[in-house]
Amino acid sequence: MLFASALFSSAAYAQPSGDAAAPQTAASEEDGNVIVVTGSLIRRTDTETPSPVTVLSADTIQKAGITTVSDAIRTISADSAGSIGTGFQSGFSAGGSAVSLRGLGVSSTLVLIDGLRSTNFPINDDGHNAYVDLNSIPFSLVERVEVLKDGASSTYGADAIGGVVNIILKKHFTGLDGTAEGGVTARGDGARKYMALTAGIGDYQEKGWNFYVNGEYQEIGRISNRSRGFPYNTLDLSSIGGLDNNAADNSLTSAGLSAVVTRTSQTDLNNPLAGGVSTAEQAAGGDFATYQLLNPGACAGNTYSISSGSARGTGCKYDLTDRYRQLQPYQQRYSANARLSVRLSDNVEGYLTGSYSRSFVSITSNFPSAIRQTQPYGAAPALASSNPGIVLPYFVCSAGINCITAPDRRLNPNNPYATNAAADETTAAANAARLYYIFGDIPSVSERTNEVYRFTGGLNGNFGDDWNWRVEAAGAWDELKLRQQGFLNINNLLNAINTGAYNFVDPNANSQAVRNFVSPDITTPSRSSTVVVDASITKGLFELPGGKVQLAVGGQIRWDTLANRNQNAALNTYNLTTSSAFGSHRVYAGYFELAAPVFDKLEINISGRYDNYSEGFDHFSPKAGFKFTPIKQFAIRGTYSEGFRAPTFAESNPLSQFAGFVAYTPPCNFQLAHGGGGTLTNCTSGGNTYNVSYQQGRGATGNPNLQPEISRSFTLGAIVEPTRWLSLTADYYNIRKSGLVVNGPDAGRAVDAYYAAGGSAAAGCAAVAAVGAGYSCNVVDAQDPLYGAAQPRLLILNVPFVNANYQITDGIDVSATVRLNVTDNIRWTSRLDATHILRSNVVTPSGVQRYAGTLGPYDLSSGNGTPDWRGSWQNTVEIGKVALTTTGYYVGKIKAVSQDQREPTDCARGNIYTRSAPQNTNPLFCVIDDFISVDLNATVNVTDNVKVYFNVQNLFDASAPLAAAAYTSAPNYLTTWHSAGAIGRQYKAGMNFRF
Repeated sequence: MLFASALFSSAAYAQPSGDAAAPQTAASEEDGNVIVVTGSLIRRTDTETPSPVTVLSADTIQKAGITTVSDAIRTISADSAGSIGTGFQSGFSAGGSAVSLRGLGVSSTLVLIDGLRSTNFPINDDGHNAYVDLNSIPFSLVERVEVLKDGASSTYGADAIGGVVNIILKKHFTGLDGTAEGGVTARGDGARKYMALTAGIGDYQEKGWNFYVNGEYQEIGRISNRSRGFPYNTLDLSSIGGLDNNAADNSLTSAGLSAVVTRTSQTDLNNPLAGGVSTAEQAAGGDFATYQLLNPGACAGNTYSISSGSARGTGCKYDLTDRYRQLQPYQQRYSANARLSVRLSDNVEGYLTGSYSRSFVSITSNFPSAIRQTQPYGAAPALASSNPGIVLPYFVCSAGINCITAPDRRLNPNNPYATNAAADETTAAANAARLYYIFGDIPSVSERTNEVYRFTGGLNGNFGDDWNWRVEAAGAWDELKLRQQGFLNINNLLNAINTGAYNFVDPNANSQAVRNFVSPDITTPSRSSTVVVDASITKGLFELPGGKVQLAVGGQIRWDTLANRNQNAALNTYNLTTSSAFGSHRVYAGYFELAAPVFDKLEINISGRYDNYSEGFDHFSPKAGFKFTPIKQFAIRGTYSEGFRAPTFAESNPLSQFAGFVAYTPPCNFQLAHGGGGTLTNCTSGGNTYNVSYQQGRGATGNPNLQPEISRSFTLGAIVEPTRWLSLTADYYNIRKSGLVVNGPDAGRAVDAYYAAGGSAAAGCAAVAAVGAGYSCNVVDAQDPLYGAAQPRLLILNVPFVNANYQITDGIDVSATVRLNVTDNIRWTSRLDATHILRSNVVTPSGVQRYAGTLGPYDLSSGNGTPDWRGSWQNTVEIGKVALTTTGYYVGKIKAVSQDQREPTDCARGNIYTRSAPQNTNPLFCVIDDFISVDLNATVNVTDNVKVYFNVQNLFDASAPLAAAAYTSAPNYLTTWHSAGAIGRQYKAGMNFRF
């Protein structure tokens, strides 16, 4: 078996030597001569099937200093665009974590626990992608992780278009095993605590039963952007030749931590939404164009003044990113798990498991709620050049309505233009105060508590002549409670303004009761569930020259439900998402697998799966593979498979809808119309809030006419072992998804059409509608108060869910493993794993969007793009009782362009960050540099039962490369690939004991 074990060690993260070298599932633990490998139902005597499988052993993961399932899986080089890390805090899935193999999205990667499904996170990523939250899986019970990378699996589910991640947990444990770990960053923040304890009784081999319980606790502290300094704490890159997008913070017409007002008119004296400046008033200037601070002394960043131009007055200087953003949220996780394994007879075994996990994430990275020249709800006043927004009325009264006639009416203490207690209605109507303000005294917090309950049970055994069978069931329920703080209730805010209850002059004087009234907590429960029953039987049929032909057949039934409730169904809260998703279905499946060792040097594997969904979808998905071994040092393998992914509930149910947001910088023609300088090809923002990067929305509802995605994929690879201590693999993959389910594949073209039209919003919206069915303007911004005749911004674009033409991706995986005994006391192990993406293209009716090596697809997940090179290299030197491990991670360069945002892919014309001259010529803004970080781990076996370890992450304190085109919520770095460089060096130390 030299060649078989060498092939297995050729996986990028192979099992360590010794007793743990051969992975075994529950079916094989009693017989070390046969094993079951992910992607196959057939027991075999080696670990290399025709399909490429990467294995991460517990030993390898621990030597890398990793303590979460999420971090372990996301080290796999095949994980690409759409991968979700907990560091991404502004999306739908903030607080969750998911893997996206081959960059095909989290919905196309199947995550299993011991070969069985779990339930999905109740909130869909990007409003429509379904995935299993990796944070819900107990790390201390992981025995190994097997990653099937050949496109689809007829064994587990044809929806595994990108591949399968199978997390194998401990089956039996006797004794006591515990780990305690603590850590902190080199800057003294982001403290980490980790504890785990497993206790088991019953020797399964001798007594025929085993029972263990496990508990785990982990806590990770916050890290602020301010603590890491430039450029991760600001949107102002002017010091290095970039734009100052803090102009949105410092503009007179922007919201400020200290309230800014300007005189305006009010058509309804009891309605704070009925304010606006007429054309005549705007032309007259004076207080209608002069802005003033209500409390200049409260400016922490000093004041500044503008004395000429369309807007004049005094404002506060500050940096919202520095003040409020955080690189890492507070996280707390704990879990409890138990397993009972019983040998019921000589031929029958059974097991039961139960688990509970709780993941709590507290995100304080959002800016506080703001009042500026526009709000998402409320009708605009009927004035020329009207600007819907909020104004402070002349009079206030206890009831807050009809204050003109109320006996207890009084001058509004927040309105500096209210000076005459005896003023008539005409005077009061002409002296309202338009308000620009950020509620700095009301923190914006999102707390997500995710609880997952999971139970599994199964029987397996054998009878007769080579019959093997199994029956397993799993049920999982995910309860998510989302608690939002800091959002403004529309009616309560208007009431507080009309009564004068909220103090805008001195916010520190507001009582907590007033703050709670204006911004009540919003708690939204959501739920998902999965129940699955799976059974199969395997039989050896007849002999061929290479061995016995084996056949396996099986069936599965699954029930899934989802209720992701709308946080803002009544539309009574400013800026709170209206996303929701609902659905339930039943899925029947039947499958088979035939393994034929044609002769000693050739193995053929054929399998197929038929799925039937209660929505009316059904499909048969075949798969075939081979492995040819002409000599023991060399083998060729290959597979062909077809896949099938039904639309998620969020994509197909008409009751489901969402609105997501991406960073967008208006083009030059728009900037020039709003006071920017330069030309149509080289422009500068001019410091106007309207011209800087803003969050642009995409809104969609479920489309019941969607059809499933159909895929085909093939792999072809070679395995080489020239010596006993060196093994190499290289595999080419090619995956094509047809009928691709996407939301707004031509969203970038629609946005370009809107701004190219110029002039009025109506002209822009007509251009949007001409792009295709389902494209329309959802929300258009208020007019620019400085340039009332110029085109307003497009805030939210309606986009359809459609079946696009197809997506195709191909590339090469390579790995190398060295196991060398340098001396009798020194052993060196080296593992290299790398993926190079050759293509990642989405074909739509309007053309081809090429994503490899770019920030595309920017609308997907965290907008972190598709690096065309990813890899890791781990080296371990064992000297007696000491083991030193270095693990290096590499992410290649990424062009700062994305074709789903703007069509050109050259930096000068397509840079998503800006179109102005310095960025056109400066490579600092055209390319996001490659990134290398190195972790160091030292382990000392103090005794046979106790070991201590010390870990340094990002040993050389490498800085994340500048990514000016990143989401503004994670400024200037990519959360998925470069978080280690933004956080910097981290230290961890721990102890493990086992008795």
